[in-house]
Amino acid sequence: MERFYLIANQTKDRAFAVTRQVARYLQEHGKQCFFSPQIRSCAGMDKELVRRPGGEESFHYTDPSLIPENIDCVIVLGGDGTLLQAARDVVDRQIPLLGINLGTLGYLADIDSRSIVPALDHLLAGEYVLQRRMMLTGSIYRKGKKIAEDIALNDIVLGRQGGLRVVEFKNYVNGEFLNSYRADGIIISTPTGSTGYSLSAGGPVVSPEAAMLLMTPLAPHTLNTRSIIFPAHDVIHVELGPARDGGVEHGMAFFDGDTGVPMLTGDRIEIKKSRKDTRLVKVSRISFLETLRRKMANNI
Repeated sequence: MERFYLIANQTKDRAFAVTRQVARYLQEHGKQCFFSPQIRSCAGMDKELVRRPGGEESFHYTDPSLIPENIDCVIVLGGDGTLLQAARDVVDRQIPLLGINLGTLGYLADIDSRSIVPALDHLLAGEYVLQRRMMLTGSIYRKGKKIAEDIALNDIVLGRQGGLRVVEFKNYVNGEFLNSYRADGIIISTPTGSTGYSLSAGGPVVSPEAAMLLMTPLAPHTLNTRSIIFPAHDVIHVELGPARDGGVEHGMAFFDGDTGVPMLTGDRIEIKKSRKDTRLVKVSRISFLETLRRKMANNI
């Protein structure tokens, strides 16, 4: 790898101190570094980089149109949330992502601030593996017309909009009616997202390199409802039911806890495995099982 693009969460990397360290180390080893606009605007960073105007802001955190061509790796400094946003933004570019965690131990960004230099040494020596993580595409339909579409690496969560109340969801798999939930919401997650919101709602932990869809209700108004796992080729439809008084219900579809799309009674969301995936660079020798064990031991 010769050309790197750096993205950083300034909240976790004040004055981009760690970002500077990473860039300096790579440049000292003859590599090219390019920086996101947030980093470039910080005093003392390279001002000679070419700045291309971006178009309409359809991105969430990182404008992919500003990433130069032929970038070998995007290095994301922050945490799992920053990496999730970056993954969604650069998915069309299919550039591998390397996450450096500047907070607590993460499932996605598993390189901590104490192991940055050894991790970069492994990266520059070609001692890494590329993991492909499945993503979800969610398409929302109103009266048969698609009104919105987005992508998620972790999960798509359907819930209420506004005050506290249960919502009725009608669930279909491959066109066949499955069941109805009266619940606070429903989580449809990938294996990568099984350790996120789905886990906190009682869902199972799944190896992130698996390929499947997980459906987990949020606070269902029944005692015998559990998560359901479907093969990756299945297509899930969830229809928003009426309000308790028979009127129009107002709900929301959230993609990776970031983008929210309003839904009304009768709206349907089609959720399926995306044709695109996220490519993660893994140089850490910490396995998923070891990370899981540490999380469980620390109850985090």
